[in-house]
Amino acid sequence: MSQAIVERGHGRSRVRWSRELWVQVLVAAVLGILVGLVFPGFGSAMKPLSDWFIALITMIVAPVIFCVVTTGIASMDNVRRVGRIGVKALVYFIVLSLVSMLIGLVVANVFKPGQGMHIDPGTLDASSVPGVKSEHGGFTEFVSSIIPDTLLSAFTSDNILSALFISIVFGFALNVAGERARVITKAIEGLSDVVFKIVSWIMRLAPFGTFGALATVVSTYGAASLAQLGYLIVLFTLTCVVYVVVVLGGVMRLCKLGLFSLMRFLKDELLIALATCSSEAVLPQFIRKLEKLGVGRPVVGITVPSGFSFNLDGSAVYLTMASLFLAQAVDVHLSWQQQLIMVGIMMLTSKGTAGVAGGAFVVLASSVTAIGHVPLAALALIVGIDRILNEGRVFINVLGNAVATIVVGKWEKDFDYEHARAVLAGKPVPEQDSPAEAREASTV
Repeated sequence: MSQAIVERGHGRSRVRWSRELWVQVLVAAVLGILVGLVFPGFGSAMKPLSDWFIALITMIVAPVIFCVVTTGIASMDNVRRVGRIGVKALVYFIVLSLVSMLIGLVVANVFKPGQGMHIDPGTLDASSVPGVKSEHGGFTEFVSSIIPDTLLSAFTSDNILSALFISIVFGFALNVAGERARVITKAIEGLSDVVFKIVSWIMRLAPFGTFGALATVVSTYGAASLAQLGYLIVLFTLTCVVYVVVVLGGVMRLCKLGLFSLMRFLKDELLIALATCSSEAVLPQFIRKLEKLGVGRPVVGITVPSGFSFNLDGSAVYLTMASLFLAQAVDVHLSWQQQLIMVGIMMLTSKGTAGVAGGAFVVLASSVTAIGHVPLAALALIVGIDRILNEGRVFINVLGNAVATIVVGKWEKDFDYEHARAVLAGKPVPEQDSPAEAREASTV
């Protein structure tokens, strides 16, 4: 009899295991690769599955940001804290982005992946390079892009910063209005529950999006694409691994937490981001996960949306490595002074691409045009493998923003360390004991 109970218990474990989202995503990824290799025609026809999934996520991103940020600010006793959180987050983003770019710069200078190719830019077909503006707007244009045309248009555009801006303003207004606006605050809290229920439904479709994305990529580029410019691919991948282990791992050690435990906790989000090559595809669920980890809602609400526009460490590594690769390939020598100027330009042009699949390539094209030392046609050399390089970029972007949120939470003393350790260790933690939710309940 006890044997039957054990067998039934094992059966339930197997059922639970198969229902895990990350397992379903992994199976879908393998099937997508196989279909792309064996049935390339059918694989390329699966692209709408990926497009639809990302479109559904994009649809819900702005409401998630509005609910989280607005309720977080509205419940604060000290509204000046919002500015303090934003400044701390921005300082962290700038430092880590600079470190990322310098790492890419050093690696490309030491290992010289493009040296010896001696490519004549005149022989390259530049038709595959995305069109870019020849001139870049400065600070004025950047600020103008954040301010939406109307209050509602911030939630109908794909600009995360516009949604964040309106959410912060609305949250401040609710906070200042106090009890008179309490009904509206409660309504938004109720809307938050509805929005996250929709997010949970959309996330169940992630395996379909994963299958469509990988089937399309493999059928388009084929297995042979893995050998194209293999040295650059391997070098970039190893650089990403070193960055994750050394830089992000070092930051997590300073926080007295384990990086690999965090990666295990975020495995669903990391796998989906890798498959779809879009950080924005995981943003709603990512916010929820960090709250459950023990980071305060105000910190999560401000740091995560801004991080997905400003804290693009993976893209930063890629931009400097790819730029030097192209320069070396076409025999253009860049002095250290020119390289540092290039870093400064890319620090500005690399913002706001996290939600766009392959957005870093467009930024690279824009930066190359602005710098002017490397011919734009040289981008044709890597356009075919950009999708492969994007895997490392998006992984670091997502994981780096999780680490950034934890750091800012610790700086703000709005991070339950013991709760986080229990969650990352896989210990059962009652839902009502989540610090973020407990803080929210205490304001009711």
